[in-house]
Amino acid sequence: MSSKLLKKIKKYAKGMRQGYKFLSTFNVYMVLTVLFFLPHQVIKSQHLSAYSVTKIVIDAGHGGKDPGTVGKISFEKDITLAIAKKVGNLIAQNMEGVKVIYTRTDDTFIPLEERSAIANKEGADLFISIHCNAISNKNISGAETYVMGLHRSSENLDVAMRENAVITYEDEYHEKYEGYDPNSAESFIIFTMLQNAFLEQSLDFATIIQTDLKERAKRTDRGVRQAGFLVLWKTSMPSVLIEVGYLSNPREEQFLNSSEGQELIASSIYRAVKNYKQKVDAIANAQQVPAKSDSTKTGETENEGTPPTTGNSIEFKVQIASSRTPLTNANPQFKSIEDVDTIKVNGVYKYLVGSSRSYPEALEYCKIIKQKFPDAFVVAIENGKMIPINKALEKINSFH
Repeated sequence: MSSKLLKKIKKYAKGMRQGYKFLSTFNVYMVLTVLFFLPHQVIKSQHLSAYSVTKIVIDAGHGGKDPGTVGKISFEKDITLAIAKKVGNLIAQNMEGVKVIYTRTDDTFIPLEERSAIANKEGADLFISIHCNAISNKNISGAETYVMGLHRSSENLDVAMRENAVITYEDEYHEKYEGYDPNSAESFIIFTMLQNAFLEQSLDFATIIQTDLKERAKRTDRGVRQAGFLVLWKTSMPSVLIEVGYLSNPREEQFLNSSEGQELIASSIYRAVKNYKQKVDAIANAQQVPAKSDSTKTGETENEGTPPTTGNSIEFKVQIASSRTPLTNANPQFKSIEDVDTIKVNGVYKYLVGSSRSYPEALEYCKIIKQKFPDAFVVAIENGKMIPINKALEKINSFH
């Protein structure tokens, strides 16, 4: 790599630490650099219609000579192993046809590269890495779930750097991780710019996990985040890293060390897996149902906004923005798009575009919209009200 390019990368990395404000042209340049200078990863192609969850790899973070985060009364490696086993047992006992594979079942040190290799070799459909967090502020508590991606804040970067530092326990880690330096911010930029082919599914699964951890385990919801974790980098399936709590918080450390706490965390993750699988199956079933012919068609175009008089009244739209105060179509945010609809949910205005009775079609449309609105996502509307996607798909399947 040329010294000139390296200087640009270092300058880019410094910007991440100072506020993450970059010129879009430089972002493009960096992406092109990644494509030319980094080895191509072999990615398993999965179409939504073919994707199902039959194999799950559960990864207990750290282990052996690597204790992970050290609390006042516990090691991270012990808590993650206990929770991982409980999650696996719940899946094995209650989800027929789903195979569970562990990266470790005892206090053994497993290199990060081998953890993702296990998942790839097994042809897993989900990869779940379980960890505990720590921070200097002992008052902070709660759970957060990470997917592979660019660090959106210095806090995310710090968490990833701490978790990735485990590779220094490995022999010849510079060669194994292709020059990656766990103490170098510029290394993170290069590696996290590798496109995650399963980002959308990973984000979806992570959101379900956070919901269950909040509702069942009563954990403070610290949200779904993106950061460059090496253990997620080479996985060729939807993958998440869950920080189940903070060992730096005395009360939360006690909770994570208790049988009740571990069981609540494990059952929350299990429920998330079950809910995610149900959603994936519903999508696959919806795609396999052939479109019914419309005997009422006369060659004229029917008004897209007119719902059918019988059967399915559910439509899928793409949400591009939200606000506490109403915005008009003349707002600069909507300059590049037409026909923006507004719906108010719990005091928040949601701005929606497009309309389709087909969820797969809505997903494809969302990909186009994301070029202008990167945070766009598909929502379901029934009789003018927003409903959960999984509920919408269940109802659609019941119509057929």
